[in-house]
Amino acid sequence: MAIDYDKLTNWKFDEIEQTYTYKDSILYALGVGVSMDPLDMDQLRFTYEEDLLALPTMSVVLAYPGFFLKQPEFGVDWVKVLHGEQGIKIHKTLPAEGTVIGTTKITEIIDKGEGKGALMYSTREIHDKASGDLLATLSSTTFCRGDGGFGGPKIEAPKPHTLPERDPDSVVELATLDQAALIYRLSGDFNPLHADPRVATAAGFKAPILHGLCTLGVAGHALLKQACGYDPSKLKAFNLRFTSPVYPGETIVTEMWHDGNVTSFRCKVKERDLVVLNNGYAEIG
Repeated sequence: MAIDYDKLTNWKFDEIEQTYTYKDSILYALGVGVSMDPLDMDQLRFTYEEDLLALPTMSVVLAYPGFFLKQPEFGVDWVKVLHGEQGIKIHKTLPAEGTVIGTTKITEIIDKGEGKGALMYSTREIHDKASGDLLATLSSTTFCRGDGGFGGPKIEAPKPHTLPERDPDSVVELATLDQAALIYRLSGDFNPLHADPRVATAAGFKAPILHGLCTLGVAGHALLKQACGYDPSKLKAFNLRFTSPVYPGETIVTEMWHDGNVTSFRCKVKERDLVVLNNGYAEIG
């Protein structure tokens, strides 16, 4: 069964309403490794309820519509789907607790050709229910590896952000916990690939892997620390490409290039010298 282009691009998603509390904000921060040093007062601002701040990257887990591509009427080979890219545009500082409304839309599907897969682009807007304010716009690229040649547009995909060719201006190393995926999944992604060793082995991994969006959260922490002085209001936009999975317990090294209000970045796993996030772009205000 081939992708149903018209059905997907015209699909009217239900609005998702989610109420989250200070406990959810703390749990998310702990899941991405904040407060590995519990005496670090800058990090404690995100993991202790007194004058609590929310991490800007937490918007990726709010008002999520679920794994809708599994619905048979869309014609997607969902088993072969990968998260390719993620972007966050931050319009207003995320409150530490509240109720939000999420609206999702498929904006385009590019047919890369038979045997080459397809690229699906979607956006999700997060609004504060009480005020109506737009808090964040999330953009996502999904690589549908088994769906090329469905007859859709063969337009050129947008080019990723190019990193500077000079040595990084700064580097931040952040360790992850061995149980990081088991904590992070409590923020809403219960895919057993990140918890059950049997499922991970069947998928070709030596152990459960870290959620890609958890690795994104670690990168966001590195930027918040190095480029924003732990002030979440300074992070205005954040885009990256996923290139390889991380195993819980590994150390993520974020290399950064600072050019005015733009910070380019990529992340490597220290233990394997492997790039896991690439073509990173952040706007700092």
